[in-house]
Amino acid sequence: MSLTKAVCLPSSIQICRHIWTHFRRACATISGYRIMRPDDANIVGNVHGGTILKMIEEAGGIISTRHCNTQTGERCVAALARVERTDFLHPMFIGEVAHVSAEITYVSKHSVEVQVNVIAENILTGTTKVTNKATLWYVPFSLENVDKIVEVPLIEYKSNEQEIEGKKRYEAQKMERLETKQRNGEIIMPVISPEPFSVGFSQSSLIHLVGPSDCTLHGFVHGGVTMKLMDEVAGIIAARHCKTNIVTASVDAINFHRKIKKGCVVTVSGRMTFTSNKSMEIEVFVDADRVFEPEKYRAVSAFFTFISLDKDGKPLPVPPLKVETEEERKRFEEGKVRYLQTKAKRQTEKARQQ
Repeated sequence: MSLTKAVCLPSSIQICRHIWTHFRRACATISGYRIMRPDDANIVGNVHGGTILKMIEEAGGIISTRHCNTQTGERCVAALARVERTDFLHPMFIGEVAHVSAEITYVSKHSVEVQVNVIAENILTGTTKVTNKATLWYVPFSLENVDKIVEVPLIEYKSNEQEIEGKKRYEAQKMERLETKQRNGEIIMPVISPEPFSVGFSQSSLIHLVGPSDCTLHGFVHGGVTMKLMDEVAGIIAARHCKTNIVTASVDAINFHRKIKKGCVVTVSGRMTFTSNKSMEIEVFVDADRVFEPEKYRAVSAFFTFISLDKDGKPLPVPPLKVETEEERKRFEEGKVRYLQTKAKRQTEKARQQ
């Protein structure tokens, strides 16, 4: 008597579920690389902070848009809503290769948190260094209706603690965005015959017409393009104040309050708010003007921190900022508080690592 062994084969539904789960997990990470060219850097070879921020945003935009389109229904594009404080840990130079990796770490009903790491590789020596770690928040908008926010697909968390911590970060950034929006009505006015090292002496602005190459599929400006323009203006202000080589040291949280449409004229304005012995804080605003509509609005705001360097790339003392008005003194004291808070936080983190 022969016996036939029964073999249980997975059903087509089980196979599809397995493939779909694997695809969803693959969409939760992304990596890429690019060699740094002369047009990415300043005159002494340091890669512009704005160039790095643009690469970071591109990676975040790709991974969040890809994830939000893993579900059936309306196609969408993820728009940058906020960038958390980002430190530039080490400089990057012409000829080095930037390795950018991004991972989705939390999702709410209508937003995606993306963690991005940047590593610089010297391809001649093989040495590598971490230059940036950034956290970005994206919101998906429908391709059919640009004002409609699409629901975000869920992700699988490694643990309950990871989800709980992610929710805490989501609530914290939501509150900070509201606070920033409420104090966002200031305008930078030109100063006639300003004194050296005063706020008016170094304040600068840049005007840019938004073209198709600056925009997403929706016809709105990429967040990375905006951040690059902001970094350029902040860099001009820092260079005017110090008259030396300067580099971006960090960027406080950048809040994107409203979208900027193709065809708009954007004015990027900045002013110095605080100086310590070796750093400068610069406040930057982005205002958008719809040329064919009677509307001008504040789209983005942020604080950039720069340091001054000598020919060997070592930090130089920063000339003290001359504050002349009550408003300037107030902004200086607020900047000092932010500086001391950041310094204390770094010391705490350093103590934990030891």
